[in-house]
Amino acid sequence: MQNKNKASVFTGAATALITPFFDGKIDFLSLFSLIDKQISQKISAIVLCGTTGEAATLSERERESLICAGAERIDGRIPLIVGVGSNNTESSIKYTRFAASHGADALLVVTPYYNKGTKNGIIEHYKSIANETELPIIVYNVPSRTGVDLSISQLEALSDIKNIVAIKEASTDIEKAEKIVSIFGERYSLYSGNDSLILPYLAIGGKGVISVISNILPKETNEICSFFFNGDIEKSRELQYKLLRLINMMFEETNPAPVKFAAYLLGLCKNELRLPLSPIQKELSDKIEIELKNFTAL
Repeated sequence: MQNKNKASVFTGAATALITPFFDGKIDFLSLFSLIDKQISQKISAIVLCGTTGEAATLSERERESLICAGAERIDGRIPLIVGVGSNNTESSIKYTRFAASHGADALLVVTPYYNKGTKNGIIEHYKSIANETELPIIVYNVPSRTGVDLSISQLEALSDIKNIVAIKEASTDIEKAEKIVSIFGERYSLYSGNDSLILPYLAIGGKGVISVISNILPKETNEICSFFFNGDIEKSRELQYKLLRLINMMFEETNPAPVKFAAYLLGLCKNELRLPLSPIQKELSDKIEIELKNFTAL
């Protein structure tokens, strides 16, 4: 029996939050300031331990500390989504259990990377994680990073699992995104994983975006969505185009290096990354500094 209607985790813009570091450790004071800024500027949800949060470089203890601190600071004001994906199903299950018992409202689960799991193996990976929790799960498809592209047939196989409720689609295949909405309807909420495609995703029936640019411009990013949903398509389009140059700069080097530099310019955190990432080149940093002045007084 198909689950034809599943509740959305959020509608609008969620921030895939950077993890601030200072002298090699998580900078919790900056983390709290980032969270407060996001909430005060009306972001719809926050994602911790995602790609933009450099989750792959965090130790297990750091993940746990980040989740606990984030949940305590958010304090139920907006949904907290925790990234629990890995290329090891047992590790993902362990992360899932911890997040579920320490304040997460939903989970973001990337397709298992590097192993390039088989079609059925990936399906069983998601089923195994879903069986461990009642929290809603957002499937995260990002082929450019993982080496696998979740297919429509795989999504069909997962669509009847009651707590797999949404897809973060981070490919540029708009036709595939259209198929997801047309085939599955309310069985999946569709979120853009690309800031450059927020408006096109909304136009085909998406519920919003899990965003990088909203680390530095949460109000503007969420307004692209809120204007659209309130019927002011022209304002939504104007904002998408206004942000587009800066959005593209955020991906000229590997995310989150550019957005972390932009956050540093705004005084939100140190410009500190973990290897194998390193600070962006001067040519890009100069461009970001100039462009950011269009949005804020630096």
